[in-house]
Amino acid sequence: MSKSKSSQNTASSYREAGVDLDAGQDAVERYKALVARTFIPGVMANIGGFGGLFSLREAGVQLGDTADPVLVSGTDGVGTKLKIAFELDRHDTIGIDCVAMCVNDVICCGARPLFFLDYLATGKLVPAQAEAIVAGISKGCVESGCALIGGETAEMPGFYAAGEYDIAGFCVGVVDRAQMISPERARLGDMLIGIASSGIHSNGYSLVRKIVADAGLDLTKHHPALGADKTLGEVLLEPTRIYVKAVQILGDALDVSGLAHITGGGFHENIPRILPDGLSASIQIGSWPIPKIFGMLQDAAELADDEIYHVFNMGIGMIASVRGDVDQAIDSLAGAGYPAWVIGQLVEGDGGVRLIKAAQKA
Repeated sequence: MSKSKSSQNTASSYREAGVDLDAGQDAVERYKALVARTFIPGVMANIGGFGGLFSLREAGVQLGDTADPVLVSGTDGVGTKLKIAFELDRHDTIGIDCVAMCVNDVICCGARPLFFLDYLATGKLVPAQAEAIVAGISKGCVESGCALIGGETAEMPGFYAAGEYDIAGFCVGVVDRAQMISPERARLGDMLIGIASSGIHSNGYSLVRKIVADAGLDLTKHHPALGADKTLGEVLLEPTRIYVKAVQILGDALDVSGLAHITGGGFHENIPRILPDGLSASIQIGSWPIPKIFGMLQDAAELADDEIYHVFNMGIGMIASVRGDVDQAIDSLAGAGYPAWVIGQLVEGDGGVRLIKAAQKA
């Protein structure tokens, strides 16, 4: 059906103001297949409606007399890591980061991610760029086992610089109340398993960018301190690791008493969230291999150990306090592609984190 003259004039006027409705429709069409591949049992609506619908019963969540399903939600963005993506004009990993930052928080309660919504805002919508971003979101959702059931794409001329955008996400998961993970489950002597990060993830990039700028480092170059596999920019854009499957493996093998997603604030602000009164976390620095990027940044900025562990994940993206056959669980994690190590344990204390230096692993 052709547009009426008035609608054509409206679209033309809006385009002159900087908003291209046709580009918006083009972008939505490009999203559809990417969204559809994430659908899991429980999805009740296709892209294009005013709200995403999800049936707990159709998703297999038991709703009998003894079940008490609790929905767990989380929202986050990618932060100034986006500036690296803009500078390198690479947009296919940022969507993975957005999903990871949300689902990795939700699973810390023991929840299974169900669905995800995204918000993408830009000054001028470029459909191919938007498609690359949503392709990353789609990939992250598939890896997380959750459905992308909706979102919002906003074109805001004059608000963002050319080629720039912002992205945020929102995730909902479900867990039976009896299976929820909370600090009350932790016990003195519980072992702490650290699961490897894929790099810096999506926190601390304001500091990263300052260090890179102050040191005059070139994002497009290979740097001796990092080896020859990737450029600095590629290392910095490595997407955040998603831990949904890793947490499932841990839950099947061990009694998990706490899960801490190591994000902004590093070890010192995230680990205390899983500690009950009277317990602290004792962490053995050197019990895991620290990725080269952190040493490069620390040396370039002359950061003290306490400061860098207060900002970055230092190679550990998720920490679990557990009881059971730890060695077997670590072997299972490694077999599934999640390197992990025993990095400490829960000790008597005031709820803080104690970093104890040990011999560095090769």
